Amino acid sequence: MPRRLRAPARPQHGASLIIVMLILVVVSILGISGAQISMMGERGARNDRDAQVAWQSAEAALIDAEFDIHGPGTSLRKQLFVSPVTASNFAAGCGTSGNTQGLCSLAVAGSAAWQTVDFTETSASKARTTAFGTFTGRSFTAGGAGIQPALVPRYVIEPIRDPNDRNLSNAEPEQVYRVTAMGFGPRPDIQVVLQMLYRN
Repeated sequence: MPRRLRAPARPQHGASLIIVMLILVVVSILGISGAQISMMGERGARNDRDAQVAWQSAEAALIDAEFDIHGPGTSLRKQLFVSPVTASNFAAGCGTSGNTQGLCSLAVAGSAAWQTVDFTETSASKARTTAFGTFTGRSFTAGGAGIQPALVPRYVIEPIRDPNDRNLSNAEPEQVYRVTAMGFGPRPDIQVVLQMLYRN
């Protein structure tokens, strides 16, 4: 019987290997991109949570300032806020000791007092702000384990002319209090500043 001759084998050029390698590279890039997007989403959620902690801390300080100004019955210095306001109760550049701590006279020129104080200063002898609960006896948990503010929130109070007082010739214009509070997130560098006008 005649033998059938086989055609000689063609040399392989490795095209399938190159295609597989390209597919692996594309899949790897897609996987890395997905992981990065997931990490960015988690980081964004964490930042939002930390900002909310700081926001709630600042709101708590505003409420404590209301108790400080108005009571009910817990403030150690609410008599300082009885109308007419005595200017000597409010220190230029904000008081640092006694009942004047965190009470700021209205700046006639330059920046407002709340823009010049250091809300992160916690030393009792240097702080020109009032820590939460100093004059109200209320407590605030901060600086411990878990998701909570790193520092106790702080505030300053300035008496300013009531924007609704239209009698410009009045020698003793009606006063309202501008309260500025800073709250902190789980890290001291995460900060939220809130401000309100409070009419006693």
